[in-house]
Amino acid sequence: MSTITTIEQLEAIYGKTGLTSTVKVADRVTPHYRVMIEKSPFVALATSGPEGLDCSPRGDLPGFVRIHDDKTLMMPDRRGNNRIDSLRNIVRDPRIALLFLIPGSGNTLRVNGQAQLSADPELLASFKIDGKTPRSVLVMTVDEVYFQCARAIVRSDLWNPDNRVDPKDLPTPGQILADMSAKQVDAEQYDREWPERAQQTLW
Repeated sequence: MSTITTIEQLEAIYGKTGLTSTVKVADRVTPHYRVMIEKSPFVALATSGPEGLDCSPRGDLPGFVRIHDDKTLMMPDRRGNNRIDSLRNIVRDPRIALLFLIPGSGNTLRVNGQAQLSADPELLASFKIDGKTPRSVLVMTVDEVYFQCARAIVRSDLWNPDNRVDPKDLPTPGQILADMSAKQVDAEQYDREWPERAQQTLW
């Protein structure tokens, strides 16, 4: 296998970056990028820590990532599995990246910057849904933001409903947990109880 080991080798293969790939980069949230953030119900959150890299899904009502000002984004940390991998990383290394997806749109939005976590009671209360507040809020200072062209979404045909995978063709969470726990977790019971448990702990 031939391995690329230098930037020079890499650039020789890919050539120079075109104007449209660089002019779109902003150091703050522009009016157009504001619209994309406000329409997005899903974000992939990338962080880095001593143990390595992590990428975690974040989903909520469209616009759940609040634009505090054109250099500051805020995102509530809703209920989950309490692993807090991303949050541990942020406490130790503030560098983060966000990838926003918008259903039906081929274009995605990438935001890179620095983050800190806040447990300020007033801030938490401002993100309350159904009487429940998040336990922390991620506060991000934007370093750069830019849209990613639609090629990846087009190639994957991601939003085509005809391409949806039948859940029956995938292992269930219960089956995975039963296998990984040497049957300590009851697969059928876990899968049967999960929908109601998730609904009760959504926020």
